[in-house]
Parts: sequence; structure tokens; C-alpha cells
Amino acid sequence: MERGGAYRGRGTGGRTGGRGRGRGRYDGGDHQPPYQSRSQPPHQTVSGQGQGGVHWNPTNPQVGPYQSTGQGGATRGGYTGGGRGGSGERGGWVPRPQPERPSYSHMTESAGRGGGGGPDSGPWRGSWRPAASPPQRPQVHEPASLPSPTQLVPDFAVMNIGELLPSTSSPPENRNRHDPIERPDKGGGAAVASVRLHVNHFPVNFNPDSVIRHYDVDVKPLESPRHGRPVKLSKTLLSMIRKKLFTDNPSQLPLLMTAYDGEKNIFSAIQLPEGEFTVELSEGEDTRSREFIFSIKLVNELKFCKLRDYFTRNASSSIPRDILQGMDVVMKENPVMRMILAGGSFHPAESHPEDDLGWGITASRGIKYSLKPTFQGLALCLDYSVLAFRKQLPVIEFLMEHIPGFDVNSFGRFKRNVEQVLRNLKVTVTHRRTKQKYAIAGLTRHNTCDITFPDANAPQECVKIVDYFREKYNKSITYLNIPCLDLSKNNQLNYVPMEFCVLAKGQVYPKENLSHLDRDATFLLKEMSLPKPWVRKRKICDMVRSEDGPCGGNIIQNFGIEIDTRMTSVIGRVIGPPVLKLAAPTTGKLMKVPVDKDKCQWNLVGKAVVEGRAIERWAVIDFSSADRFRLDYDSFIPKLRKRCMSLGMRMEEPLVYQKSKMQILSDGNTLHQLLEEVISRAYKLCRGNLQFLLCVMSRKDDGYNCLKWISETKIGVVTQCCLSTLANKGQDQYLANLALKINAKLGGSNVELNDRLPHFHGEGHVMFVGADVNHPGSHNRTSPSIAAVVATINWPEANRYAARVRPQYHRKEQILQFGEMCLELVECYTRLNNVKPEKIVLFRDGVSEGQFDMVLNKELMDLKSAFQKINYFPTITLIVAQKRHQTRLFPESQKDGCPTGNISPGTVVDTKIVHPFEFDFYLCSHYGSLGTSKPTHYHVLWDEHGFSSDQLQKLIYDMCFTFARCTKPVSLVPPVYYADLVAYRGQLYHQAMMERQSPISTSSSSSSLASSSSLPSAASFHDGFKLHEDLENMMFFV
Repeated sequence: MERGGAYRGRGTGGRTGGRGRGRGRYDGGDHQPPYQSRSQPPHQTVSGQGQGGVHWNPTNPQVGPYQSTGQGGATRGGYTGGGRGGSGERGGWVPRPQPERPSYSHMTESAGRGGGGGPDSGPWRGSWRPAASPPQRPQVHEPASLPSPTQLVPDFAVMNIGELLPSTSSPPENRNRHDPIERPDKGGGAAVASVRLHVNHFPVNFNPDSVIRHYDVDVKPLESPRHGRPVKLSKTLLSMIRKKLFTDNPSQLPLLMTAYDGEKNIFSAIQLPEGEFTVELSEGEDTRSREFIFSIKLVNELKFCKLRDYFTRNASSSIPRDILQGMDVVMKENPVMRMILAGGSFHPAESHPEDDLGWGITASRGIKYSLKPTFQGLALCLDYSVLAFRKQLPVIEFLMEHIPGFDVNSFGRFKRNVEQVLRNLKVTVTHRRTKQKYAIAGLTRHNTCDITFPDANAPQECVKIVDYFREKYNKSITYLNIPCLDLSKNNQLNYVPMEFCVLAKGQVYPKENLSHLDRDATFLLKEMSLPKPWVRKRKICDMVRSEDGPCGGNIIQNFGIEIDTRMTSVIGRVIGPPVLKLAAPTTGKLMKVPVDKDKCQWNLVGKAVVEGRAIERWAVIDFSSADRFRLDYDSFIPKLRKRCMSLGMRMEEPLVYQKSKMQILSDGNTLHQLLEEVISRAYKLCRGNLQFLLCVMSRKDDGYNCLKWISETKIGVVTQCCLSTLANKGQDQYLANLALKINAKLGGSNVELNDRLPHFHGEGHVMFVGADVNHPGSHNRTSPSIAAVVATINWPEANRYAARVRPQYHRKEQILQFGEMCLELVECYTRLNNVKPEKIVLFRDGVSEGQFDMVLNKELMDLKSAFQKINYFPTITLIVAQKRHQTRLFPESQKDGCPTGNISPGTVVDTKIVHPFEFDFYLCSHYGSLGTSKPTHYHVLWDEHGFSSDQLQKLIYDMCFTFARCTKPVSLVPPVYYADLVAYRGQLYHQAMMERQSPISTSSSSSSLASSSSLPSAASFHDGFKLHEDLENMMFFV
């Protein structure tokens, strides 16, 4: 996902409908320390050797170092935004009374917003609720007195403020920009039970009189760069330089009174001397010292009173994002010093023997946390996280653990495997004193005993690497008949014998790779990742109190910040489940079906689906016929037909049974020909198109991608895949699940709500839309992202969906053709129902708070513009559904949850831990049988239907019971769930296309999304994702 910029903000103000703009530019005058003259001080030199680490760069290259684009305060990079704006009212729409504002005892984070309402023009026709009068000023608890710095700070790790605290500001030139709507009431009240819960939100107390000073940092080599081009210093080197300067000047530059983001920003609790400092540094014992100029300049003073004013509504501006960004760096200072940052979570530097997964891999239990704006104020949300790491081992030892049968004396047999395992990993070296890390580029072509290089003193003569290490480092090389590691960089050769290299700590091992390596290790990691609720709760409480965590080290206290290490207590509500509708298996008469009291599940024993499709034309391709675990056709097919019949789906014998081999799945052309032949044979037998094709495989295979791509985009036939091993067991539940998926794919209806959805009881048709974007893995830098949009095509049942899928720019979160895709789905709805939907409820998945502005002011604008072109003006509600958050809910006692110790299905929380002003809530709609349940966070950005909290929560919960392929409520509202499935299917299409193309065409098609230089290839590439017309209105993706 793309996230909002970290350091640039713009505000457009006016709380009552007008618009105001604020821009600031730093001129150096207001923040000059009293003792510091404006002239540069003389260079101050520090000599010696430092240590390394890695850092990050949050700066925006489009903004100057002292430029601000926000209201109220000149800020580096433009942090603050303007006030929130209103808009003219839509005719006939009555604004709701505003809820009472919360009273705070603690303070909080939020997505920064500017912007305001414009006139009732263009595609925007909704209105915004007026502001309420601000509550009383909160009590702010002052932390204890500030301790003095007493210890050194070790290496820094990579952080990204921009991702963790994204900006929600948008360009001020968009005069129709809108903010998320405010909460329509004080929260819901409907419930079958009230429950007491603990939440992993820890209140953040701060002294409103405290000030954090923000300094800009610039580091340059003293020597002029070669060729006149500026030299970009590595993040590791920057950390070493900063540490050396501060540790050698503790009185002027105290480490524990400052926090460093890793590259361009230092935040300090006290005034620091400004100017330039010369730092002399050696990266290792055999490298010459280098001198650097380290410049420090004050750019802003971050006053906590502005944060207090935001929560108490004493100021008309958006949340002071610059303060939150400074607090975020301060909160991470202690964990960065003591722990390893990986994948957005912090992990202990040392591993534990009981967490060993084998194969040179260890599991690590860490923490992941963020600052959140909540109804009770600023809160630290901290959760438990588990990752797999490569162990910090000598390289040869790692290879012996990781590669089965590895023998260093028979290295040649394993060379290719070794190179694949080690490429791009980082190592440290042991033959000399240095903390520098080196990336492995590969292995040397020759063995160690044969490697030579030119003598630096006599270039015409060559020196053997064996002799060099003996003479220079007094090291004898043991393994002469294996290659060295190639640690070369920037055309500078660097060959080091493997025995002198150790894997650097903190290198994540992908979970998907572990599943291919060892099932037992995968199971152990999964077990650690899914602890029982009471175990997770205990671990979170231990971590928040740990000396290694954000509250340890007395650093945050130096900045006037304290954390209440007790979890937040909150009252939750349990919403009652809906009554469902199924059919009698013999008569087909519809009947009411109550769900289980605890699990909210239902079964199909003695029941049938609401509308079962008659299956008269179908065929079977048995790809397992040549394998050991081949399909038992004579046993499986009768059982499947019988189970379908019992569910109200009349199923005839298959028209064609075709035996094949698994190898065919890897040959796209042969597979395409096979599918065409089977369909042709079936057509001749029944003079009609196949309804679906059952494909039986002996194992999971990458050829599945090609099968789905060909059948769904080229041929136009629904496929249902199954494994021969499970099919042969023929268990009733498995057969029922297959039948449910087949019926949904063919347009049947498995289950329906007995009562109509809440709020929509009138005449007009309603369409529910789900949208999501699937991105390629972090290691993939060329593949497109896949956008998917699904929409209901029936009303009032609202349980059948059509889908559209499109490729777009790599890792682009904004759906570029959103309006066009939604318009296609509206036209599809119109063809099937002879009427356009009058109301649309849109659910958007996969976006963070920093992308709300993009969804609200770009995607929704695109949608409304597309509708306006055909004079179509439905009312729209836009809701973001988030699963990627850290908030966890724990029952206070056994009676407050379900038998597994989790919260009960239907548990909703919409007070205290939600946004202070906006319309959001947490809803757990599923039964947590494994690990700790995670509720879905729903955040309403736009609402033209006037939902109350109770109405929207009940509507979403009821919809979770209509998911087609299971007999229980799902954790995510179905439009979003289906959109996620379709986006993933699009990624499978792309993989199939790439596998069928040559390297040349692959490069061309991938790059066509990033360039307009090859329009024909771009068009054909996009056509590869276009669904066959016969499947455009079908749920082929379930």
C-alpha cells in the first residue's frame, strides 16, 4: 500500500463552510537559541572510531529543508494542516445534532487533515455535519521529573515515520476536498448483552507545557566528492557518525535527551548547539579515517499544548501531525537501541533455544506498536508479533543446518543451492575488527586456493588470497577447495573466505519459504503466532513494561511523556445474530433457521440451500490419473451427486470424464487445447455449453494459475478444483463445501437472511460494492498491482456478486479505473434487474488512515464523475474496512467472552478506543476458535444515507452471515472478502501470463504499465485480465 507523505502537509480551513489556507516558511528567526549567534561556529573535531547501524530517510524531495505548507507554525517540510471545512447543504437533507464531545484524561494521535467543503456542485452532492461546541479542557497528568542521561546509545535501525504516521493532507488546489464524516451519535445502544473488555491501548500522558525541539541534520564528507557528484552516505554510516559525535560531546549533545530518526531529523528535550561539527571516523581497523561535516539546525519547536487543544477542540486546526511524528521518533528511541527492527516490528537481539525451528532458523517474539487518536486521548497500541529469522551463525555452520546433506568437502554438488540460499544476505567478517555489514553478491567462480588479485604496490604482480590473509591478518584459511563469498560493491572487488563470515542478526526468513522447508517448523511457528487470548494478553502487558520497550530507558520521560502500563477497560456490546433462511430438502419449502448461541454457526443436516441450481451439463478432467494417489472415480462421483441432491441441487452424471496428467498443467498451450477438446466433446453430446468443469489434482501445483486464467479469460467456463486425496475420503463436510461453492458459482443462493437488511426497508434497489488492491511481494519490483471491484446483482437478497479486475501501476493503491469499473457493474445490475440501484454502499479494503483522503477525494470523486456523465445520481455511503491493525479485545472474565477465551461473535466497540470525532467502530463478527480474535475496524468516510451507529453495525454483522462458501459468519463483510479473492485471482492471472511468455515479452509487458512507450503491448496485456463475457455476471471466484 502506498502511504501518505510523512513531512508535507497543507491545510484548508474554515469550520463553518468557508475556506482558509495557511502556508508557513521558516526564516530562522523565531527559533534561534538565545546563546547561539547567527554566524557559524568554528568546526569542532571529534576523532576516534564509531559503530554502525541502519537508518531511513523520511524527507520529501519536493519540499525544501525549511519550507512549510501548513497552518500555524513554520515547520520543516510542512507538517501542519489547516482547519476542517464545511459545505453547503444538500436540499432536503437535515443535519443531525452533534454528539457530546468526550472529556479527556489522556491525549492522542490521528490522521492529520485539512480541507473543507465547497458549494453543492459537481459530482459531490452530500453535505457535512456542523461542528459541535468544544468540551471542557481536559486534565493532563504531568510525568515525573526528568532523569539525566547516563548511558550510550547503540546502533539505530530503519524506521519510517511516513508509513507509521501517514499524512492525510491533500493538495490545496482541490477546492472540493472533503474530510471523513463525524460520528452521528454517541455510539450504538442495541445489544443482547453488555461485556467488559480489556484493550491493548495504553493511555499516553504528556505535559502540555513541554516542548520538543526539532533539528534538521545534514551530513557531508569533508573531502570533495569525485567527479563533482554528491555522495549519498549509507544509513549505517550516518548512524555511526551521529553516535560518535554525541557520545564524545555528552554535555552539549546528550544522547538520552535526544531521539534520532536515522537520517535527517533529531528531536531534543533541551536546546542543542547549532552549527557544523567535524567528526573523524574509521569504519574498521584497517580502513583510514574519514572526516565528515555534521550540521545541526533548529527548524521548529513542537508544543504539546497544541496536541491538547486538538483533543479538546480549543483549536480549529487538524491534528498537529508534526508533534505526533516527533513523539513517534521519541517512542522508538529505546527499542531501536536495544532491539532489532524487522518488518515493522521490534524483536529481541538474542534468540532463545526453545524457539529454534531447525534448518538454521529461529522464531522471535517481538512487539509492534503505534500511536492512535482515541476517544480517551492519545494511546499507545501495542501488540505481540512473531517472525522467523535466520540464526546469527558462521556461514558454513548455517549451510550445514539449512541444506539437507550439505558436506563442505563435496561443495561442488551444492554450489548452485548454496548460491541461491546466500544471495543478498548480509554478513559481518571476523578476520578484522569492524561492525560493517556486507551484502552477498554471490560466490566466486574459482575456489579459494586459486583466487589471486593484483598487488597494490606492484600492479603487474598477483597476490594469492591465501597469502594475503596469512600476511595481513595472520589468518590461515582452512577451506581452500570451496569458493569465497563475493562481497563486491560498486565495482570494488571484495572476496572473503566463507569461514571468516557470519550471518548478520535480524534477517527475516519468509514464512512461505518455511512451509516448503519443514511442516513441523511451520506448525511450531504458527502455534507461536496464534497464542490463546490470555497468553497474548499477558505477553503484551509484559512487553509494555519491559526495559527494552517504548516505556523503558527513561527516554520518553525526558520529553514529558509517560505511558500508563494498564490496558484500557471498555464496555462492549454483543449484537444479536440474524435469523437465516434455508430450504427443506424434499419439498424445497423455505424455513427459518436460528444459529448456534455461542458460535453463531449453522449446519446443513436435514436442510437444503435456498436456491439450488440444476446441474445437467458438466465434465471431469482427472489430472491425478497417472499418480499414486489417483482419484477413485467410481466412489467419489456418486457421493458428490448424492450430497448435491440432498442440498437441493439436482446433479446428472458428467458428460465427459477425461484422464490427464499433472504435467499438462505446466504447459499452457497443451492445457488450453485439452480444455477446448473437453468442452467441444461435451457440446456435441448435449448441444449446450458446459455449466462447470471439475478438475481433480493429486497435489497443489502452480499450474492452477494457468488453469484459472485460461478457463476464466479465454474459454469462459467455470472450474472447480479439488485434491484427489480429499475427494477419495469423501467426508460429508468436504462434499457439502464443494457443493456450496459449485452452487454459488452457477448463480444459486446458498443462504439468505430471513429479514431485510437494516435501514433499507423502502422501495429502492440497493447495491453493495467491495473494492481492494492486491500488491506483489516486497521482493518483486516489476509486477503490476491488481485492482478488483465486486458488486451485488440482486436485491433484497444481496448475496450474488459480479466482479471486475484490472492491472495497474506497481504498488499503486489508488484504483485508477474505479469509476469505469463501478459503472460496468451498475450496467450489469441494470441488465439483470431492469432498474438502476438507487442506493450504493461501498466498502473499501486495504487502506490505512493516511490513504483516507485518496479514497474520499480521488476514488469517490472518480466514481461520482463517471455516474454524472450518464446523469445517474445514486446516494452513496463509503466505508473503509481494516484488518491490518494492532487493536485486540480481551474479555475481562470468562462470562464476557466465548468458551475459547475470545470475544463473542457480534461484539462491537464504538466508545473510548475509537476516533475522537469521526464515525468508526470495531466489530468482531466471527467465532475465534484459533488464537486471538482480531476485530475488523470499520471507518465511515462518507454517508448520504444517514446511518446511525446501530443501523450500520447491524447491517454489516448481518451481511457477514451471507458468505457463500461456509456455514458461519465471516470476519470481514462479504463485499470486501470477495474483492480480496478477486484481486488475488488477478495476481494468479498475471503469474500465468508471465510463465507463458519469453523473457523479452515478459519484460515488455511488465514495463508497459510503467511506460506509455508500447501502447499495443500495454493494451494486449490489459486484455489478459478481461473476464470472458460468459463469466462477467458469475461468482467464479468463490
